[in-house]
Amino acid sequence: MILYRLGPDGAYAVEDDGELRFLYSDPFETRPGGWEYGRELEAGLPGLLPPVRPGKVVGIGRNYAAHARELGNDVPGEPLVFLKSPGSVIGPTAPIVLPPESSEVHFEGEVAVVMRERLCRASREEAADAVLGVTCANDVTARDLQRGDKTFARAKSFDTFCPVGPGILVDADLADLEVVTRVNGEERQRSGVDLMLWDIPDLVAYVSRMMSLEPGDLILTGTPAGVGPLAVGDRVEVEVSRVGVLESPVEGWRGGSGG
Repeated sequence: MILYRLGPDGAYAVEDDGELRFLYSDPFETRPGGWEYGRELEAGLPGLLPPVRPGKVVGIGRNYAAHARELGNDVPGEPLVFLKSPGSVIGPTAPIVLPPESSEVHFEGEVAVVMRERLCRASREEAADAVLGVTCANDVTARDLQRGDKTFARAKSFDTFCPVGPGILVDADLADLEVVTRVNGEERQRSGVDLMLWDIPDLVAYVSRMMSLEPGDLILTGTPAGVGPLAVGDRVEVEVSRVGVLESPVEGWRGGSGG
């Protein structure tokens, strides 16, 4: 079951067994078994928006040992937590804009977790139960700025640096997922979540010790090896098992006050 958020008003629709219908229920207040549906959509998916509007975006760094090593970093002894600005979130097909402050912007394909309900100091079992589902994310990073800063905030938080979508795989099997990243059709990353240093329930429970997680919050669970730079004109695809493909064109900065 895939949950999509559609423009222009952010209504949710559910795709199940090839049938796409509007969702009348609030997916963050009602469990899927109690969802009420509206009419069927016959014209496809109009104006896909980011599947959530998160209050916060939590990132996990170096959760794949091979990725830590490819950047010359030690494998951490506990999850490395950072925050991305919620303003960096964009939806499917929206462009990643390369900022003038960086000359080395990298893609990082990831499995992103969407929270269903509030969670604070949870057990592993409580954490897994509080997850609505998973989606595709690209943790775009200004690598040159990341190397120079003591924190990741600036390098991770430029506008357009968090493409998310196209939909949410509801009640996903959190132990049976794979992420694949392609740039201009060439595969650059591929890994199953079994290669994570900390699995999804452990990550969610860990983060909930430091900060309460709220419905719609996103947790980016780390990127596998194979990251690399982006250039104007590139097209990045991030695919997560049974979720679909998140596509993002790459554009240059055009000046002005917008993104």
